[in-house]
Amino acid sequence: MNDDQEQQVQQDQAEQQVLQAAGDLVAAFAEERLDDYFAAFAADATFVFHTTDRRIESVAEYRRVRARWAADDDFRVLKCLSSDHRVQLWEDTAVFTHTVATDVSTRAGTATLHERETIVFRRTADGRWLAVHEHLSPAAPCPPGPTERPGPLG
Repeated sequence: MNDDQEQQVQQDQAEQQVLQAAGDLVAAFAEERLDDYFAAFAADATFVFHTTDRRIESVAEYRRVRARWAADDDFRVLKCLSSDHRVQLWEDTAVFTHTVATDVSTRAGTATLHERETIVFRRTADGRWLAVHEHLSPAAPCPPGPTERPGPLG
């Protein structure tokens, strides 16, 4: 095997590891296994959610915010489906993007949230991939892609 082939094998392995780490994180979130979910993040991870008025600066702060949602509004995740996965790798950093459909329950009832999410992972010294940043935004109301416009006449 030449150097290029070996590098491609390592790249493929790293991509699979990131996909596994992301899958484990999403599964823990979907199943309300909050200790497992929060353990998927570095302690100093940051979070940007379209549903909050500020950046959340750590896992400890996110735990407090999440507990407040549950106490104030009976917030619970019922189901979370992830699709359209993409992993971009740069040495010990990976960006994972996907689309999520999350069924939630609150005092107001149940709803399905359609969102896009970016999770940045960092490979630790022991080879694990930990999330260091999560950004969640509402999904566009129309399918992705360029808007079609009529071409010039003639």
